[in-house]
Amino acid sequence: MVTRYLFYSHDGYGLGHARRNSLIARAVLDADSTAQVSLVTGISVHPQWLRESDRLRVHRVPPMLKDADGSYRHESLSFEEAVLERQRVVTALVERERPDVVVVDRHPYGTGGELRPGLEAAHRHGAALVLGLRDVLDDPPIVQEELRGLGWDGVDDLYDEVLVYGSPAFVEPEAEYGLSRTPHYCGWVVERPEPSPTDANLLVVAAGGGGDGAAVFDLGSRLLRGLPHLRGVFAAGPYIAVEALSGLNGLVPTRARVVRPDDSCGEWFSRAGAILCMAGYNSTLEALAAGQRPMLMPRRHPRREQAIRAERFADLGLADVVGEHADPDELAVLLQRPRRLDDATLDASGIDLDGAANAAARLHALSNTWSAR
Repeated sequence: MVTRYLFYSHDGYGLGHARRNSLIARAVLDADSTAQVSLVTGISVHPQWLRESDRLRVHRVPPMLKDADGSYRHESLSFEEAVLERQRVVTALVERERPDVVVVDRHPYGTGGELRPGLEAAHRHGAALVLGLRDVLDDPPIVQEELRGLGWDGVDDLYDEVLVYGSPAFVEPEAEYGLSRTPHYCGWVVERPEPSPTDANLLVVAAGGGGDGAAVFDLGSRLLRGLPHLRGVFAAGPYIAVEALSGLNGLVPTRARVVRPDDSCGEWFSRAGAILCMAGYNSTLEALAAGQRPMLMPRRHPRREQAIRAERFADLGLADVVGEHADPDELAVLLQRPRRLDDATLDASGIDLDGAANAAARLHALSNTWSAR
C-alpha cells in the first residue's frame, strides 16, 4: 500500500524552506519504503537537491518575492492572481493524490491563504496535517502578534501536529511566541557533509541564496586583501547580483574563486580553515555540521531571525558574530580563535543535527496512526 506525502513551502527568493522540506522528504523515502512524495515549492531555480525521482515529484507554483518591507509580490502577476494559481495547484494535487500526510513549512495557510481550500479538503479525506517551524521565527512580540492574526486562525482545529526543527533549549515557541500547543522537537534539519582534509588558509564565504549577500561578500574580499596568506572560495547562490562580487576584482583567479554550489555548501565548509557567512538556518547549520565554528554576519531586516539565531549560537560558544559594518581587522582577530568544533562540543551544547531523520520518523508514525483510523 502506497503512503502519500505532500510537502509545501512558500519560497520565492530564498531557498531555506524548500531545502528543509527536501531533506525531510528524502529522509521519509528512506524511512518508508511505501512512500511517494510530492514537493510543492515557489522557488524558480532548479538546484540538484530538488531533482525528481521515481518516488518524488516536484510541483512549481508562482514565485512570491519578498520585498524589503517583508511583503510579497510576483514579478508579473498581481498578488491575487499568484495566490489563486497557487491555490489551484495545491487543491488539485490534494484531490488527485489524496495524501496521507501534508507538511507545510512556516506559514500555516501559505503567503496569502492559498492553502486553506486544499488543507480543508485533505482534512476531510483523513490526512494528517503537520506544520513545520524552523528554530527561530523573529522577535517574540512580532511573532506573538502574527499568531493572533488571520494567518493562524483555526490552526489548532485543522492541524494535527506541529514540528519544530530545533530544540526547546534553544527556542521554546510556547513560552516565547505564545504557540497554543506543545510541538514535537526534531532537532536541526541539515545534511552532514563527507569529511575532507582541512586547508588552514582557506576562507569560505557564503550567503545562502545570495540575493542579500553583498555585505558579507564585500567583507570577505576585504579580509583577503588584508591577509595575503589566505585564499578564498565565494559560494555564490543562484540569486547573487554581479555587482555583489565586484570586490573580488584583482583577486580572481589567483587568490579567490567563485563557485555556484549545485547542492549545499557542506563540501566547501568541511575543507575550510574558516567560514564567514550569513546566519540563515541552512548556512549556519551546514557550517556546524561540517565541524566549523562560523563567523556569522546576520541579516537584521526585515526580520531579526538571523540576528537572534547568531546570538544564541554565539552564547553556546558555537559561533562568532560580527555586525553589518564590521571591519576586516575584527575578523582577523577572530581567525586566531580555534575554528573547528567536534561532535562532543555540539552534543554538550544540546545540538542534534539529525532533524531530517527524526522528522521523517515522526511523519511515518503519523501516517501509520491515521491510516489505522
